[in-house]
Amino acid sequence: MTYKYIIFYKPYGVLCQFTRDTPERQTLQDYIDVPNVYPVGRLDWDSEGLVLLTDNGQLQHRLSNPKFGHERSYWVQVERIPDEVALSKLRSGVEIQDYRTKQAKVRLLPNQPTLPERDPPIRFRKSVDTAWLEMTLSEGKNRQVRRMTAAVGFPTLRLVRFQIAHLTLDTLQMGEWRHLTSLEVNLLHNSVFTSCKYKQSAKKMSYRKS
Repeated sequence: MTYKYIIFYKPYGVLCQFTRDTPERQTLQDYIDVPNVYPVGRLDWDSEGLVLLTDNGQLQHRLSNPKFGHERSYWVQVERIPDEVALSKLRSGVEIQDYRTKQAKVRLLPNQPTLPERDPPIRFRKSVDTAWLEMTLSEGKNRQVRRMTAAVGFPTLRLVRFQIAHLTLDTLQMGEWRHLTSLEVNLLHNSVFTSCKYKQSAKKMSYRKS
C-alpha cells in the first residue's frame, strides 16, 4: 500500500481539521485538496507553522502518542525578556494545571526569526519589550507552550512550529503544502520506528535489572 505524506505551513486562524464547525473560521479544507489524510497531532488555531498529514495510521499513532517522545520545535514570541531563572524553569519542567512538563530544550534567540507578518498582527504594548525563544519539546499537551511560558511569567504572543523530527518549513510559504520526498519519508520512518524499538528494548532491559 502506498501512503500519502504531506507537510503544510498553517497560517494563523486556521483550524487544524477538515470539518467546519463555524462558517467564519477556515480549516485545512480551504488549503489542502488531498483526500483521506489527517493531521498528526494538532496545532492550535491561533498558532502557525508546520503540520504533518498522512493516511498512515501507524505512523500517526507513533508520532502523536506522548510515550514515544518525538521532538517538536517552536519559535515563541513572549512578552518581556525572560531571565536565566525563567529559562531554567522551562528547561527543567513547570507545573501547568495538574501536570509537570518534561525537560525541554529552551534558548533565548539573539534575533527574531525570519517570518512573514502575521495577519492579524500581534497585540503588544509599546512600553513592553518582547523576545523570541526557541523551544523543543518531546510531548504535546493541549496549549502546552503557551501555558509553560505563562507559568514563568512571560505570556506567549506568537507561536510558530518550525520543525517536527527532521522535517522543517524549509521553502514553504505560509498557506502552502507539498508531498514529502521519498528520502524524507524514509528518514521519517527510520526516526519513528527505530527510536520506538530502541525505547522498548531499553525498557525491557531496565525491567530485567530491577
